[in-house]
Amino acid sequence: MEFELIAKTFMGLEPVLAQELTQLGANDVQIGRRMVSFTGDKEMMYRANFQLHTAIRILKPIKHFKAQSAEDVYNEIQKIDWSLYIPEGKTFSVDSVVYSEEFRNSRFVTYKVKDAIVDQFREKTGTRPNISISNPDIRLHIHIAEDKATLCLDSSGESLHRRGYRQESVEAPLNEVLAAGMILMSGWKGDTDFIDPMCGSGTLVIEAALIARNISPGVFRKEFAFEKWPDFDQDLFDTIYNDDSQEREFEHHIYGYDIDMKAVNTARLNARAAGLSKDITIEQQDFKDFTQPKEKAIMITNPPYGERISTPNLLATYKMIGERLKHAFCGNEAWILSYREECFEQIGLKPSIKIPVYNGSLECEFRKYSIFDGKFKEFRAEGGVVKTDREKAEMAQKHRFKKNREFKERITATEENDEGDIRSFKFHSLEKKFDKDGDKPRFARRGRDNDGDDRREGKRFDRKGDGKSFGKGDRKYGDKGDRKFGGKFEKGDRKFGGKFEKGDRRGSRDDKRFDRKGGSKFGKKNFSKDFNYDE
Repeated sequence: MEFELIAKTFMGLEPVLAQELTQLGANDVQIGRRMVSFTGDKEMMYRANFQLHTAIRILKPIKHFKAQSAEDVYNEIQKIDWSLYIPEGKTFSVDSVVYSEEFRNSRFVTYKVKDAIVDQFREKTGTRPNISISNPDIRLHIHIAEDKATLCLDSSGESLHRRGYRQESVEAPLNEVLAAGMILMSGWKGDTDFIDPMCGSGTLVIEAALIARNISPGVFRKEFAFEKWPDFDQDLFDTIYNDDSQEREFEHHIYGYDIDMKAVNTARLNARAAGLSKDITIEQQDFKDFTQPKEKAIMITNPPYGERISTPNLLATYKMIGERLKHAFCGNEAWILSYREECFEQIGLKPSIKIPVYNGSLECEFRKYSIFDGKFKEFRAEGGVVKTDREKAEMAQKHRFKKNREFKERITATEENDEGDIRSFKFHSLEKKFDKDGDKPRFARRGRDNDGDDRREGKRFDRKGDGKSFGKGDRKYGDKGDRKFGGKFEKGDRKFGGKFEKGDRRGSRDDKRFDRKGGSKFGKKNFSKDFNYDE
């Protein structure tokens, strides 16, 4: 049975997410603001959480209604039989997003929803479910735009950008979903080498490797919120989890460079934790020393803007970038995400496309540069293409964010986002906080030595049911001698990313997580909303 679903994303990534959903087999895919709606069955919902690169959350609407007052909200929520969604003894939380003259405080809406649910349980059972902010069993999300309200179950839980491979970070790291969106917008699918000359903690190069090999980003996650739902289908999710039939070989290579040795070490650590060291080489190198690559390549990078990371002589840095592109990247394409118009001007090259994208509260642009030798007329005469038909169509959509768009110092915000990603952007006066990133990988892949080579030997854990899943207890990851990364899995004291906390099933879903029976093919399984969906 199909039902309504909403995939939330960041401003500017909606078309990319819609394309991902279409390729996944979703039906009735429709683009909104910071969201894409679609329809699908339970299998599609699981796969959307597990396989999408550019979604931050998958919501399942359970009720649409009109609300012109707080009492309307309370009464409509009371009409739902909550025993179907919140089993006895389970906790829940409510998250609200509100754009309405009537409801000026999203927290007030949250309290009204909570009160309606708790009062219903009190009246029917004499007891009430508890609220848990940090780790609820059931997560609810209500969105109100003027008088139109939508109540949803949050099937994702923690934001999907938290892949689980990040071991360490650097100042102002790039959000994983934004990085994946940038790569997909470029059209790169692993058909050439990939270069990020300012790689920081390695987000772009790791996301590039996942895309090149078509690895599901959810494979590193500890858990999804839908696993706590009363109707969770363990066998179905096990099948999806273990189905690596769509993964592919990658014939090229990915290179990351950074001037900071600490960033280099961090990026190497993260790439190794993702099991992708075989595909990624990360070295210390200043961009000014960049030389012409031997093979065809694409460059995608996110230089400092001078906002969260102070850079001496910022304009000179961008002038250097332009000089290196012109003299050491001929015959290739470069994509640059930045914020200040004056920085782009210093590059000294004419972009073939400019795509507005938000990075945190900063309204940035993602620009493509086609680098060629000689004069433009000669390049065109030889059949060279600077701007494709698709890019011409994109450029024709002027003012996609707002009319007469200008680069601003900063969009009004009351709170800095110390993680440097785009989760803190707000429209109107709404702002939502997210938990700090404390993820550790859900598991590590088999067959990886200490350098991350032989990443997986084509298998996930215990695909054939050979009993080599993690069990309970304080185990370490590695071979004998406590190698933190790599080595075969043997019985004994193992650890991957720290001790197991209570309830943290990183290597075992109660000893079922990696005891899967293999994958199966999934077939394709009308929903539109007239509201704009915001975080």
